[in-house]
Amino acid sequence: MLPCGTFNQDYGRDTAVIRTRLQWIITILALVVLFTFPLYGDQYLIGLINKMSITIVAVLGLQLMMGYCGLISFGQVAFMAIGAFTSAILTGTYNWPFWLALPVSGIVAGVVGIAGGTPALRIKGFYLAIATLAIHYIVAWLIIHLKITGGVVGLHVPPPTAFGFAFDSDETMYYIIVPVMLLMTYFAKNLARTRVGRAFVAIRDNDLAASVMGVSLFRYKLVAFFIGCFFAGIAGSLFAHWMMFVHVEQFPLTDAVFYIGMVIVGGLGTIVGVFFGTVFISLLIEAVTFASPTLTGWFPAMGIAPAAALGTSAFGVIIVLFLIFEPRGLAHRWAIFKASYRLFPFAY
Repeated sequence: MLPCGTFNQDYGRDTAVIRTRLQWIITILALVVLFTFPLYGDQYLIGLINKMSITIVAVLGLQLMMGYCGLISFGQVAFMAIGAFTSAILTGTYNWPFWLALPVSGIVAGVVGIAGGTPALRIKGFYLAIATLAIHYIVAWLIIHLKITGGVVGLHVPPPTAFGFAFDSDETMYYIIVPVMLLMTYFAKNLARTRVGRAFVAIRDNDLAASVMGVSLFRYKLVAFFIGCFFAGIAGSLFAHWMMFVHVEQFPLTDAVFYIGMVIVGGLGTIVGVFFGTVFISLLIEAVTFASPTLTGWFPAMGIAPAAALGTSAFGVIIVLFLIFEPRGLAHRWAIFKASYRLFPFAY
């Protein structure tokens, strides 16, 4: 749907993601602000954007698995850990360049995802969720007990370098993390519009009908699992080189639950929903982090425990409210706003 009075004159423009002059202007201005932000932005905000961008990459993979193909997975953080440790080992132990270790980390996570997910993909729904939960604990156990991963000590990760320049700060890593996030978003957006993406949606909506129409359920589920794990591996590699240290405790199961919550809050089956959900939940976590000490000071008789549990409690309340009042997520509200804008002044 386009604004009133605007018409597409060819098929290419009709299928384009950015279709109007105003959309191009807004996109270019947003990119200019985004790439110049480290020049005048606050250190805390730069670090927060880095963290949210890495999370967006991981949640994009989960969205392709869960939102588009209907595969519920609690293993996204485990595959992030695989990507992070793979990148750390390749760059720190074998002196690979970061630019080569980054895609290889995604591929390794995807291959491990296929190896672990092949038996799991013969089941679905709640049983698949439990199977991916088992994958998380298996990966955590292997990281702790393998010498090459540093065991309980962890691994130091060298910063990325290019032409003798080291990306060893939040400001410099910003110019790696954000472009990679935008590139992965472009890939996910276009993948969802291809034959593979349509097969994912068919499987999600009704796998029996999709099978009758000739869609290979096992093959496309395996492709979805590989792609989702590939995204997680890329996010893990970025995280490792941003933190310059990796340890198994940096990848808790609670983050996997938060990622699923981001998909639900943002909206299942939408790429833009990943941004809405990630930003909303990330800002909620930050707000709770700042509010917890204040709450403890106001109500000292409550002790530290209620304030420490405030983040988890707030997250649970938000998920319940969205499931009841807005099950299609923030992306649905955004679609309603765009429809009203495009129909203006004919609001009916």
